Amino acid sequence: MKLSRKWLSEFVDIEASDREYDEAMTLSGSKVELTEDMGAGIVNVVVGRILSLEKHPHADKLQICRVDVGADSPLQIATGAKNVAPEDLVPVALDGSVLPGGVRIDAGELRGVASLGMLCSVKELGLTIHDVPYAVEDGILILQEPCSPGQDIREVLGLDDHVVEFEITPNRPDCLSVIGLARETSAVFGKPLHLHEPKVKAGCGSLEKLLAVEIRDPDLCPRYTARMVKNVKIAPSPAWMRERLRASGVRPINNIVDITNYVMLEYGQPMHAFDFACVNGGRIVVRRAAPGEELETLDGTRRRLTPGMLVIADEHRPVGVAGVMGGANSEITGSTAAVVFESANFNGTSIRQTAVALGMRTDASSRFEKGLDPQGTLPAVQRACELVELLGAGEVLDSVIDVKAADFPATVLSLDAERINRLLGTEIPAPEMAQYLRSLGFAVTGDRVEVPSWRSDIEHYSDLAEEVARLYGYNLLPTTMMRGETTQGGFSDVQRARRLAGTLCRGMGYSEILTYSFVSPSCFDKIRLPASSPLRNAIRILNPLGEDTGIMRTTALPSMMETLSRNYSYRNPSARLYELASVYLPREGETLPEERQLLLLGGYGDMDFFELKGAVEAVLANMNIRGVTFAAESEHSSYHPGRCASVSAGGVPMGTLGQIHPLVTEEYGMDTPAYAAQLDFPAMLACRAPEARYVPLPRFPSVSRDIAVVCDASIPVAVLESCIARGAAGLLKEVRLFDIYTGSPVPAGKKSVAFSLTLRSDDRTLTDAEADADVRVILDLLHRELGAVLR
Repeated sequence: MKLSRKWLSEFVDIEASDREYDEAMTLSGSKVELTEDMGAGIVNVVVGRILSLEKHPHADKLQICRVDVGADSPLQIATGAKNVAPEDLVPVALDGSVLPGGVRIDAGELRGVASLGMLCSVKELGLTIHDVPYAVEDGILILQEPCSPGQDIREVLGLDDHVVEFEITPNRPDCLSVIGLARETSAVFGKPLHLHEPKVKAGCGSLEKLLAVEIRDPDLCPRYTARMVKNVKIAPSPAWMRERLRASGVRPINNIVDITNYVMLEYGQPMHAFDFACVNGGRIVVRRAAPGEELETLDGTRRRLTPGMLVIADEHRPVGVAGVMGGANSEITGSTAAVVFESANFNGTSIRQTAVALGMRTDASSRFEKGLDPQGTLPAVQRACELVELLGAGEVLDSVIDVKAADFPATVLSLDAERINRLLGTEIPAPEMAQYLRSLGFAVTGDRVEVPSWRSDIEHYSDLAEEVARLYGYNLLPTTMMRGETTQGGFSDVQRARRLAGTLCRGMGYSEILTYSFVSPSCFDKIRLPASSPLRNAIRILNPLGEDTGIMRTTALPSMMETLSRNYSYRNPSARLYELASVYLPREGETLPEERQLLLLGGYGDMDFFELKGAVEAVLANMNIRGVTFAAESEHSSYHPGRCASVSAGGVPMGTLGQIHPLVTEEYGMDTPAYAAQLDFPAMLACRAPEARYVPLPRFPSVSRDIAVVCDASIPVAVLESCIARGAAGLLKEVRLFDIYTGSPVPAGKKSVAFSLTLRSDDRTLTDAEADADVRVILDLLHRELGAVLR
């Protein structure tokens, strides 16, 4: 929001410098981004009166002017302009002057004749025809403002203003107006606020017989206010209005359009003016758009409307997109005779959604979407009509159409000074608090505070405390220890588990990565995901940043492969990475997907399948997950069919690990084997054993037995280990594989697998007979279930 200091002085009289003003306002919560001196780029340019003109003796296209610039003697200036005449008042850049853009003007000679300055055009002063409508675009600016020779041109053209640009937070739409910022300035500097109540003479006919308003969707439009002006005279706005609009960053157009922009800036209430002759049936209907309706907006673009969009319509068609932009079919032209001024209040969320859907964010929509004061519609339309009469732009009809589709009760809070002081750590007296609030427009009676309608952000006593604190001075708040009982912070079980998993991975040399949850739909093909896989059913982003971020990922393997591939392309010889990645799985009948976390480990270079398997085992063991088993997996299309395993614990599937399929690594531009493990983190948490309990060291010695069995080569070692564990009679404490052999004398298609068994009793020393009996039971079960025989 840009604020003209000259405009501000109409409401609050302060003498603070720019620096003092900026610091005070920023400290009070109205952050100042920058302050601009509008005339800073113009130095030593004054008003001059043309005294005489004569032809240049050596150039047919030049003239020699004698110009009165308020000095003792006139200046001689050579010019090629054809639109100047004696007695004209023009801008004159004197010797040593500076123009916008850093252009320096010095005295010199033109074709042998001294020229001690330069006559300036609109463009050379950094202005446009919109700023000075009477000017000639390709000629010298002939001033029509009251001025005298020698006067600084910045004063004449309103460039002696300082503009303060504020960063307004979304919860303070009241500060998107000159009056709102004037109210803040008044409270900060303790100066009286001079507000003007609009007065409209009217008396030029009745509006009620000509126009009717109907609100069909009160949830989107709680209030609609309108007035009409007839015998409209379209003309340029006066200089003072053009100057204020220009200072606020708005281009002047004509008196009617400028009035609506002026009121929007002054009151913060967007307005729209449309040609009454284009309103069929003399009826305005505020409704949702019908399916298939279209409207050409003022920017000349034809837009397709959807049923969720609010429109301003007549009996047959839309004439504007509510709160965003008017329609070209009701645009004000030079032949417009009667104008309807619209001042309405709309649902901010609806306006935001409409503006985004149509791709047309405007000054009006940016204000409406923040939630404006419904009580501001009437003063704004009254001010617009007052300006119409002031500018002689038309005749205002009697009466106002003001349709209220909802009640607007005031928010009432209690001023609890003790509680506020306790919150702030201050000792501010209650009367002082009340005075702070009154200066901001709050009505305070005893401990009852009525919140003004424009402060929709005030809902709680803590909001009142904030208002008190910022006017008291944040810099004056004492530094105190926190008072009152507090709870001690800590991590939840899930958070502790995540931190433990990360610590374990890092301890094994894996580096953490963070990848985007938005991925490209093509990633499914790159990892060879089957066309029938449910993981291809991903949530699509309505307004993606680009084609590569069009969906929310259902698998994190592509993200890991992208990172490994990038490291490989950077010629890193090896990489070990991990991530706790979120995936988003659609739920039938639900709007929001199921968000699950996966623990991913990946790498290439100095690693193989068994090293990755060991890392997974270490993570699971240290997270107290018991009964982990690995089974060969040959159907997973993303992994090598002979070097992949599924992981489960207690019969609960937890994920997959193995070497990435060579065709997948080729897709990612890698010509070296890559390995990855995907573990379902919620499943891991569900399989965690109860918290470990202390067990004393064994009191009795153990007995070791080595066995070597011959079995089919296709039987995994894990299956043999499981069978051994089930065959033991409670004495087996540990099984350790120490040899696998194939070849003579072991028959073809068979293999010899050797295990070391540790047996121990907790209450006695085992005898050899007891240990041998336990081993015989194990061997018997291996033979019956797996056909394995003692070698």
